Formats: sequence, structure tokens, C-alpha cells
Amino acid sequence: MPETLYERLGGEERIKRLVVDVIDNHYRNPLIRPRFEKISDRAAFERHVVEFLCAGSGGPQTYTGKDLVSAHKGMNVSEQELVAAIDDILAAMTKNEYDQAEKNEVVAILYSLKGDVLRL
Repeated sequence: MPETLYERLGGEERIKRLVVDVIDNHYRNPLIRPRFEKISDRAAFERHVVEFLCAGSGGPQTYTGKDLVSAHKGMNVSEQELVAAIDDILAAMTKNEYDQAEKNEVVAILYSLKGDVLRL
């Protein structure tokens, strides 16, 4: 049986390291930093992102955060902000030495969710 994306991403511990790097990148990115500076509990935010990525990639974790539409409602996220966020994710994946196949799969998933994030 082929490995799940979760397994290819290295399971929960490696995904946790990836998420920390992604969020660090978001805080350094001038285009989207103001959105992330408004987050009052970074640890809870990181936990939800880890849960989301683990559950969404085939892991056993349960996602306990808001659904994407509820989480992004009223934010009016632009296409440029979405691309900036995805670029940050790809940079973190490169730093964490993920293969191109995993990068491609994650980007495809992210783009498939854009209707739940953009212009809400």
C-alpha cells in the first residue's frame, strides 16, 4: 500500500517543525505579517495548523479548529496574500528538505481550498 502524504511528510513531529517554520515565515513576510500579528495565542494557532495539516494529509489526528470559511470570514484575503502564504509554505518545505513531489501535492491541496479562503 502506498504511503499517505502524512507519512511522506514525516508524521506529526516533522510536521510540527514544518509548521513552526511556516508561521515564522508568515511573521517575516511584509505582505501578510499584519494578519498574523493579530493572533493572540500563537501556540494554539500552531497546534490547530498542525492538526489541520496532519488530519488533512491522512494522519490520525482530529482537527479541532474552525472550518476554513469561518476562520477566514471577514478577512477579505486577496489572491496576492494567498500566493505569499503558499510561497512561505514552500520555503519552509525547502528548508525542511521535502521532495518536490510532496511540495507539489501540498500546493495542489492548498489551491483546491482557495474558495474557502479568498475574498470572504
